[in-house]
Amino acid sequence: MTSDPTAGGAVAEPVRVRRLTDQEGQKLQQIVRRASTSSMRYRHAMMLLASTGGNRVPVIAQLVAADEDTVRDVIHRFNEIGLARLDPRWAGGRPRLLSPDDEDFIVQAATTRPTKLGQPFTRWSLRKLVAYLRKVHGRIIRIGREALRGPLARRGVTFQRTKTWKESPDPGRETKLDRIEEVLDRFADRVFAFDEFGPLGIRPTAGSGWAERKHPDRVPATYHRTHGVRSFHGCYSIGEDRLWGINRRRKGAVNTLAALTSIRAARPDGAPIYVIMDNLSAHKGTAIRRWARKHKVELCFTPAYASWANPIEAHFGPLRQFTIANSNYSNHTVQARALHAYVRWRNAGARHRDVLAAERKERARIRSEKGIRWGGCPLAAAA
Repeated sequence: MTSDPTAGGAVAEPVRVRRLTDQEGQKLQQIVRRASTSSMRYRHAMMLLASTGGNRVPVIAQLVAADEDTVRDVIHRFNEIGLARLDPRWAGGRPRLLSPDDEDFIVQAATTRPTKLGQPFTRWSLRKLVAYLRKVHGRIIRIGREALRGPLARRGVTFQRTKTWKESPDPGRETKLDRIEEVLDRFADRVFAFDEFGPLGIRPTAGSGWAERKHPDRVPATYHRTHGVRSFHGCYSIGEDRLWGINRRRKGAVNTLAALTSIRAARPDGAPIYVIMDNLSAHKGTAIRRWARKHKVELCFTPAYASWANPIEAHFGPLRQFTIANSNYSNHTVQARALHAYVRWRNAGARHRDVLAAERKERARIRSEKGIRWGGCPLAAAA
């Protein structure tokens, strides 16, 4: 006797795609919008996006003219392995000559510094790695240079530039980041950020822009720099999303105090305000601290080597991209006028998509080292 699966009130949950990440959603949307990929990838992407939108399997099957079991298989497999489901690896062809253990050994050797394996060089080339695999004691793997690319690519191992990083030695790192997060969450309308942008020299600066093919804009080279340098002392209001500042000849406690006075004037009601800034010595003098206590200003310092925690850093990116890059100013006065003209334009259209895109790019750049996330630890430390 068969029982009714719904008799006990237990109903199986409908098959549905798990919550997508931003990267997955953007990739699927790109495939569906362009429709220039293979028909298989396009149909699978349609199935996944339709499921994300809340459509049930029968509706999706009708939408893409596919069997319901196929739709379920695509969704289940995507939930297991992600975007790799869009590129299935079909069986057949010549049997693989490498065992899984051999592939593990190849990946381990490729990702280990050659000096640790007794080799007299600091990085592998394909030729050197092939030679090593053919003569390593206790295991001989005969494989060509081109065939070697396969297992490395399958395991996500690529040839990349070595990067440097700095770990903050500040013993109060977590406390400072927690305080910055707290004031941003609780008092956003009374939080300001301050920092110096520069040094700004007078010299032609390379950049990028639209031009005819093989006819880029050119700026002259320079050999003599007699104008000195300046720095833009920038202030940013978190609540109002407004940026302002002034060009100075040098950094110093006097100029920092002038900037803080400008910030205090932005909230003349006398309510406490919070100013986020880095650990430059010119920001922490006795006179500045005394002034801050008198005028109800809390100075929230970022940890050492963690300037990415200052919200104004993301807004300096567009300044660099749209006023310094691709420029050839004749003197500091012209350069300052260009900076302030851009700031006025930026504040007039603070939500302009070009500004937001540049800010997102800069924010990602300054927080990308070692996978640092806002208020968190490096991924290696958190693991």
